[in-house]
Amino acid sequence: MPDLLRRQSLRTRWLGVGLAAILSVVTLSLVITGRISLYINPDSAWFAAGMSVVILIGTIGTFALPLGAEADHGHDHGDAAAPVPHGLDHDHDHAPTPAAPLTTVGAVGTAVGGVAASGVVVLSLVLAPATLSAELAMSRDTGAAPLFAGSDAVTLATTGDTASFGVGEWAAVFATSTNPDAFAGDEVELVGFATPSESGDFSLTRLVITHCVIDAQPASIPVVEVDTPETGQWVSITGTVRSTSDGRLEIAAASIEEIPEPADPYEY
Repeated sequence: MPDLLRRQSLRTRWLGVGLAAILSVVTLSLVITGRISLYINPDSAWFAAGMSVVILIGTIGTFALPLGAEADHGHDHGDAAAPVPHGLDHDHDHAPTPAAPLTTVGAVGTAVGGVAASGVVVLSLVLAPATLSAELAMSRDTGAAPLFAGSDAVTLATTGDTASFGVGEWAAVFATSTNPDAFAGDEVELVGFATPSESGDFSLTRLVITHCVIDAQPASIPVVEVDTPETGQWVSITGTVRSTSDGRLEIAAASIEEIPEPADPYEY
């Protein structure tokens, strides 16, 4: 095989099954170690693991193909030319037409895309999994009502069944409730990180994921009657829901404890 064709075939293999196989191994390692929740909703872990296994099986199957097989169009031209009827032979060369070379723009685009994709994969290998920062949560906070919960959370809260509520559910209740007094006096025990607040001493915040970290949305509830922790500090608080004179809800903290970042820092 000519050196040029061999290099092109190796690049094709790397940008195809090579990168896919590495990402599959990384995904499976995250699933096995339980750190997949740092990137996607754990309910989708089975799908990510299954697709990774399928990709690895396909990768193993490619080793059965000779290098450069991806350039074979399946044409069998044979060693001997078929007879040409008299009068139709115009001395045409029946050899296969070689593929047109990449244009300069196409070659540059392929190179840039390949380097970028390779860089992402290499970084996934060398960088430890990390959570999204408090600064990112603050930058995504638009002040609008949460989109990840709605009337169901409010209806459940009115029954008093709030023991399983996290910051996300309470944020939905705080933002959408039309009868704040119905929740006054409810006891809460919540975990989150501190962010600045316009209506309290600080806001208790969590990032809520629907599918993956790309769609992560911040959920925040105001906390009062407590010393303000440093922004980004994880805390565990106990307290009660209180209705203010202007119809807002807030958490009156009875106790607050600084804690390390939990193993599962997101809500879903």
